[in-house]
Amino acid sequence: MKMNGRSVITYSVYTPTNVTTMLRPRRQDGQSVIREGFEIDPPVPFSEYTDIYGNPCQRAVLPVGQVTITTEVQAQVNPTKPIPVPVPGYVMIGDLPDEVMHYILPSRYCQSDLPEINKLAMEIAGNFKPGYDQVEEIRKWIHQNVTYQYGVTDSTTTALDIARNRIGVCRDFTHLAIALCRNLCIPARMTVGYLDKLQEMDLHAWFEVYIGNDWYTFDAVQQQTEGYRIEIAHGRDAADVAMITQFGNATLQSLHVEVQLLEPETEEN
Repeated sequence: MKMNGRSVITYSVYTPTNVTTMLRPRRQDGQSVIREGFEIDPPVPFSEYTDIYGNPCQRAVLPVGQVTITTEVQAQVNPTKPIPVPVPGYVMIGDLPDEVMHYILPSRYCQSDLPEINKLAMEIAGNFKPGYDQVEEIRKWIHQNVTYQYGVTDSTTTALDIARNRIGVCRDFTHLAIALCRNLCIPARMTVGYLDKLQEMDLHAWFEVYIGNDWYTFDAVQQQTEGYRIEIAHGRDAADVAMITQFGNATLQSLHVEVQLLEPETEEN
């Protein structure tokens, strides 16, 4: 299936501001980028690099005034990978690949080593079979017990805050899920990008776990994990996959996101 994603971000910039962005899609198995665009208005030079997780990143200095960053992508994507039968099991720590090991450690927003997180993880999933069954139980519990609402959390909100307050947005749902999974020694990472099945369209965050010697997608915002996705970036938590990181005096004014699936009979040539 071909899928389009577009985001338009507008800033008011008060002093020349260095930024790093993660707005271009990853090129990886299951996601073939057909075309993409990245534009800053007014035009300024920008450079690109790849971070330690393989995410494409951009660097620029935004000029004073109103600045708009527009990104567009069309990609050939598959539906969210179904869970096989029998379901994937837990991978012993000694059998994890080296590059997966840091996804079982606590991180800035996912304090998986705290007693309060451990208590909640055991209450939710302690009696379930390690692996897929535990992860899915965590995903369902968050969906059923955490309220989705804008404007009540911010860039300082952690998994522990959500465990206590039980209200937030996709980033918060994902941080709590990651912390609970890691507490059970299941590697988990945060992924951000476009999803076609959202009631309120935005750039979205979900989580992936390493079970059965592969990465699988889980989404606590959805009633069940489904849909088509374009992945932009993944990392340990939001600190690794921030859409824009700024080093200066600038204020986000608006973010507009569009997602479109192109059915076979209407696909562009």
